[in-house]
Amino acid sequence: MYEERKEIVTTQEILIQAKEAKTALMLSDTKARNLALEKMADALEKPENMQEILKENEQDLAAAKGKIADVMLDRLLLTKERIHGMADGIREVIRLEDPVGKVLSEVTRENGLVIQKTSVPMGVIAIIYESRPNVTSDAAALAVKSGNVCVLRSGKEAWRSCRAIVEALQAGLQEAGLPRNAVNLIEDTARASATELMTAEGYVDLLIPRGGKGLIRACVEQATVPCIQTGTGICHIYVDKAANLDMAVKIVENAKTSRPSVCNAQEVCLVHKDAAAQFLPMLKQSLCESRSQAGKQPVELRLDPAAASVISGTPAGAQDFDTEFLDYILGIKVVDSVEDAISHINAHSTGHSEAIITDDHEAAAKFTATIDSAAVYVNASTRFTDGGEFGLGCEMGISTQKLHARGPMGLAELCTYKYIIKGNGQVR
Repeated sequence: MYEERKEIVTTQEILIQAKEAKTALMLSDTKARNLALEKMADALEKPENMQEILKENEQDLAAAKGKIADVMLDRLLLTKERIHGMADGIREVIRLEDPVGKVLSEVTRENGLVIQKTSVPMGVIAIIYESRPNVTSDAAALAVKSGNVCVLRSGKEAWRSCRAIVEALQAGLQEAGLPRNAVNLIEDTARASATELMTAEGYVDLLIPRGGKGLIRACVEQATVPCIQTGTGICHIYVDKAANLDMAVKIVENAKTSRPSVCNAQEVCLVHKDAAAQFLPMLKQSLCESRSQAGKQPVELRLDPAAASVISGTPAGAQDFDTEFLDYILGIKVVDSVEDAISHINAHSTGHSEAIITDDHEAAAKFTATIDSAAVYVNASTRFTDGGEFGLGCEMGISTQKLHARGPMGLAELCTYKYIIKGNGQVR
């Protein structure tokens, strides 16, 4: 179906098409956008489209094997179940409240002017992401629901899969009567196309990079369009001296091993010195010995000297507490107090997600008040930092900055606002 194309559509041409589609999206109502989402979800599940998506994904996987880690291959892999999950994610967005046109505040002035602060779409949102094809449908759904056009730029490892997904989504849009170019995929996967999006003034109203540290840094340093920092997650869990240690083992195991390649996975475990002697052997048994016996990949433990005096593992290197491993690797450090843990986290965190495991309410209150991250947990896994888990439907990304969005970005964060002022002849 794709081999018929002879010429690549340039990034500039795609940006022009996206800008042309913006008015139709901004004028559409909730009913029209929800119908489009319904047709987009249905299109993903049509047997011929699903077959095409899986075929293209097989080619992506074959090309990536041996070039990226196994945990990254899992992020790239699509199955029928995952495609059904993508469609279900779109349907969840249909059920969410439409933020467009919502009056955020209203005041009537003494002169009779009615001033309404009103939520409106951003316009054209560009998303640069890497080898996660499901981001394609998540981003498209959130953009369409919030009245925005999206321009997607995937990593080269996932491009065939994303192209097949976008073709299906565009067919759904067209069937619903909205422009196909409400959802666009950049065809050029060279670095120059990313730079083009970063500097597309007049075409891109908001840029959202979803990827590793290098991508985020490049966007922040080079973008001349508004840009949101997202994604990089050096997430910490602090096991306090007052922790329920059985619960702590369960939480750490989930946060590290349930899906280590995602940004809300734990990378560092801090342990209070009074709990270390009992807790660390329990943790090593769970993450290493038990997983090996079950035929699962064990976690490599990178230990500071105090932790290494209790259990065996790999000595922690200079960068091990400043690295997003995205793998079965966990840095472990013993700390003297909750204040020591807070100090370490605020010095090394990327502002994503942190957790404290404790039955001490005072320690928990101090931790939540002073940790400067987007999501702060008490007695729960960091893996819950996710748009779906937060009740936002799917997410556009997880913002690790403070303006204008922080944490999982749902529909509200894809809107800005303007003031609509209604009068009856007032002059100043």
